[in-house]
Amino acid sequence: MASSLLCKITPTSNTISFSSSSSIPNGLIPFPYRRLSSTIIQIKKTPRKISPLQAKIREIFMPALSSTMTEGKIVTWIKSEGDLLTKGESVVVVESDKADMDVETFYDGILAAIVVGEGETAPVGAPIGLLAETQDDIQEAKAKASKLGQGSATSPPPPSPPTAASSMASPPKVGSPPAPASASVSDGPKKIVATPFAKKLAKQHKIDLKSVTGTGPSGRITPADVETAAGISPQKSSVSNVASPSPAATAAPSKAAAPSLPPIPGSTIVPFTTMQSAVSKNMLESLSVPTFRVGYPVMTDALDALYEKVKPKGVTMTALLAKAAAMALAEHPVVNASCKDGKSFTYNSSINIAVAVAINGGLITPVLQDADKLDLYLLSQKWKELVEKARSKQLQPHEYNSGTFTLSNLGMFGVDRFDAILPPGQGAIMAVGASKPTVVTGADGLFSVKSKMLVNVTADHRIVYGADLASFLQTFAKIIQNPETLTL
Repeated sequence: MASSLLCKITPTSNTISFSSSSSIPNGLIPFPYRRLSSTIIQIKKTPRKISPLQAKIREIFMPALSSTMTEGKIVTWIKSEGDLLTKGESVVVVESDKADMDVETFYDGILAAIVVGEGETAPVGAPIGLLAETQDDIQEAKAKASKLGQGSATSPPPPSPPTAASSMASPPKVGSPPAPASASVSDGPKKIVATPFAKKLAKQHKIDLKSVTGTGPSGRITPADVETAAGISPQKSSVSNVASPSPAATAAPSKAAAPSLPPIPGSTIVPFTTMQSAVSKNMLESLSVPTFRVGYPVMTDALDALYEKVKPKGVTMTALLAKAAAMALAEHPVVNASCKDGKSFTYNSSINIAVAVAINGGLITPVLQDADKLDLYLLSQKWKELVEKARSKQLQPHEYNSGTFTLSNLGMFGVDRFDAILPPGQGAIMAVGASKPTVVTGADGLFSVKSKMLVNVTADHRIVYGADLASFLQTFAKIIQNPETLTL
C-alpha cells in the first residue's frame, strides 16, 4: 500500500530522471494525492554562470552618536579625496549634540568624494561621503556625489527676502481665494519642513504645505507662512475672525503672531550650536514632567575640614558631594529611579551620578558610573579624566548619557541657592549652593557661627513623593555632617 519513487541519474547527460508508479486502486487513493502512471520528469542541469564580483560605491552616512542626536556637523575630514582607506580607520570628525567623535569606515576602499564639507551639517543617516572599491569607480562616485550635493542644496530652499516681504506686506482680501504660493517654490522635489503648530494650522485651514514657501531657518514653514497662504492677517483680528472657519482656529493665529514681531534694532541673531540645540530640546521635554522642589540646610564644618585634608591628594569638592549623594541614593533607591513612558518606572541597578559642567558654547553632564562603589580617590581621578575629555569634546556616549541622578554645583561662584531643571529620563537633580558662615542656635540655646549650605532637589512627582525626598535629604545631610564614611 505504498508508492515507490525511483531516481535515475545519468552523469554524462546532466539529466535527472524521476519516475513514480503506484499499485493502489483509484478508489483507495486519499486526497490530495493523484495517481501517476509511469510519469517521467526530466530536469536538465545547466551550468550556473557566476558573475565576477562587481565593484561597489558605498555611502558613508552621518552616524547617530547619541540617542538625542538628530543631525551632526562635520568638524574636519581626517582623510582627503583619493586617500586609500582601511576598515576601522578614522575618516572624519563629527560634532554631535554632546561631543566631537571620530567616525570610522566599515569597508576598505578609496575615499572617492566628500558630499558634506567641513563646517556643514547633515541629518543622521544622510550620506556625507562616498567610498569606491577601485580607481575605475571614482568618476562614477563623483558624479553621484554631485547629484547628492544638488539634491541637498535644493531640498530646503532658502527663502527669498523680497518674496517674503511682499507676501507679508500685501495680504489677500477677505473673501478672495488664497494667493497661490507655489510659483516661488522650487520645481524639484523637496522635503517639507514645518513646525508642529504650522502643520496644525495647515490642517485646520486645509492648506497644502507643498504650496507654502517657508520663511523660517533653512526654509522651515512657520505658522505665519500658513496664515499668509490661508489669507489670514496676523495683525488684524477682524480679518482673522472672518477668514477662520471656527472660533478654535481664531485663537490659534493670535498665538502664532508673537514670533513675527520685528527684531530690536542693533540686535544680532546667533543660531544655536549643535550642543545648544540639544540642551534646548531637553529643556523643552522636561516641561512635560510634573516636578516639585524641596530645600534643606546642611552644616558643612566637618566636610570643610575633611576637604582640607584630602585636597592635597587630588580630591575635589565635586567628588565629595557626588560620593555623599551616591551613598544616600543607595539607602533611598526610589530617588534614583526613572520614569520614561508615564505608565511605569524603573529602579536603576546602578547609581550613576551625572555632574553638570559648563564648557565653551554649552553644557554637558559627564557621568560618574557606580559612584557608590568607587572609593573617594578613584572617584576623584575618574572625575578629572571626564572633565578633561568634556572640555576637549572627546566624551563617549556612555560617558554622558547614562546618568541616573544629576548634581549641579554653583557654590564656587558664591551662589547661595538655586533651582535646577530636571533632565529627561531621571528622577531627581540636586542643586548645591555655596557654604557660608551662618549664626545658628545650639541645643543649649547658645549662639555660634557655623558653615551652612543650602541644597535644593527637583524631583519627578510621578515616582518620588515629598516624604521620599525629605528622607533622602536627611540622609545626605547626616553623611555631610559626619563625613568619615566618605573615605572608607
